[in-house]
Amino acid sequence: MKRILINDGKVALVFRNGNFKQLLTAGKHWIGFYAEVFFYDLSKRFSPIIDLNILLQNADLAAALEVVEVADNELVFRYENGNFKEVLKPGRYAFWKGMIEHKFVYADLSKKEITEDIDLRILQQSNVSPYLRIFVVENYEKGMLYTNGKFERDLETGIHYFWKTPTVISLKKADMRKLQTEVLGQEILTKDKAALRANFVVQYRIVDMQKAVIETNDYVKQLYVLTQMAVREYMSAYTLDEVLERKEAVGGFVKKALSEQASDIGLEIVAAGIKDIILPGDIKEIMNQVLVAQKQAQANTITRREETASTRSLLNTAKLMEENEMLFRLKEMEYTEKIADKINGISLSGGGQVLDQLRDIFVPQKG
Repeated sequence: MKRILINDGKVALVFRNGNFKQLLTAGKHWIGFYAEVFFYDLSKRFSPIIDLNILLQNADLAAALEVVEVADNELVFRYENGNFKEVLKPGRYAFWKGMIEHKFVYADLSKKEITEDIDLRILQQSNVSPYLRIFVVENYEKGMLYTNGKFERDLETGIHYFWKTPTVISLKKADMRKLQTEVLGQEILTKDKAALRANFVVQYRIVDMQKAVIETNDYVKQLYVLTQMAVREYMSAYTLDEVLERKEAVGGFVKKALSEQASDIGLEIVAAGIKDIILPGDIKEIMNQVLVAQKQAQANTITRREETASTRSLLNTAKLMEENEMLFRLKEMEYTEKIADKINGISLSGGGQVLDQLRDIFVPQKG
């Protein structure tokens, strides 16, 4: 016989000739010399050295173990003393009772919905994510859940968790903000057969995801084509000059024309407008010539108007001076002063006759 000591928190399994004989708990024990002893920590998972089914035939060992059976369509979330520890995949597991409080939450993978009492923080852990499908719907989006290719329901903003099962599930999302599509370089013939290119923009938003995503094949392309047709319809009904004069009105026409058709594909037209109209080189040159001629004519008109006003002013001044001799003399003195400002010196020749002439200019004569 030999004596063994088993510390607290430990147990031992005794084997003889490869066969399990007994379970020994903490304390001092006497066993035969040829017995084999295997020690186990009660805080650890039990890992049998022979088939577990054989060991469980011993009543003492069966009572000391908690056996967890995980089916093929299940996962088990194991907690120790209230804290999440691990995920158990399909198989058979045994844990020692008594020292640690174990809790096991079974998850049914035959359904995709997570209905089990599992904290969201646990679902976000890296050792759990391989068993999940995670879909994120931003706050400006709406989602549509499909199961095996069939629409099931709408998903609102948030993070959505599903079990990773053989069932194929997928998510389609749509941006619910105000969006826009642009029709660039659209070539159009006006009513008078003038070729031009137009750039047009339409702002819209999705109001019915069912129609836009499910019932319509590529709603963006559909809206693009509808916009093309509406712009062509408007501009082909007018001559080039009329189109250029009414280009601000094309947005209202297109918005009205698109509203009903866009509603059929789940869209709402918010605004529409033309960005610019691009004319061919020859037409642009002709219009530039017309513009230059118009501006030249306006300039000539303004020049003639100013000349007429100036002549009229001179005529009025002449009439006043004719009627008022003093005003005439003042005007003479004004111009004489202007002339004198430009003279640095005066040389006289001719004697008194010149002085008399200057006196006549600068000294007022008494009536």
